Amino acid sequence: MGFWRALKRRVKATVPFLFFAALASYFVWHSIHGDRGTLAREERQQDIQDARRQLAAAQGELSAMQRRVAGLRNDALDRDQLEERSRALLNLAEPQDIVIPYGPGQRLY
Repeated sequence: MGFWRALKRRVKATVPFLFFAALASYFVWHSIHGDRGTLAREERQQDIQDARRQLAAAQGELSAMQRRVAGLRNDALDRDQLEERSRALLNLAEPQDIVIPYGPGQRLY
C-alpha cells in the first residue's frame, strides 16, 4: 500500500504543474503563431511597407498628371503641350517632324 500512496501523492503534486505548463505553452504558442502574434505582426509590417511604396508611386503619377493637366488649363495654356497631345491623339505629324516609332511595350507616356 505504501507504493500506491506515494504514487498517488506524486501524481497529485504533478497534475497542477502539468496543467499550468500546458496553459502557459498554449499562450506562448499563440503569442508567436496566432492571428495577432509576432509572426503575423511582421507580415502586417511588410504589407504596410508595400502599401506605402504603392502609395508613393501613385502620388508621383498623380503629381505628373496634375502638372500635365495644369499646362492645358485655359488661364495658362501651354501651346506646345497642347499641340503635342493633339498630334499624339490624332496620330498626325508635320512634314518637317522627325518621327521615332516606339515598340508596343515602350510608350512615351
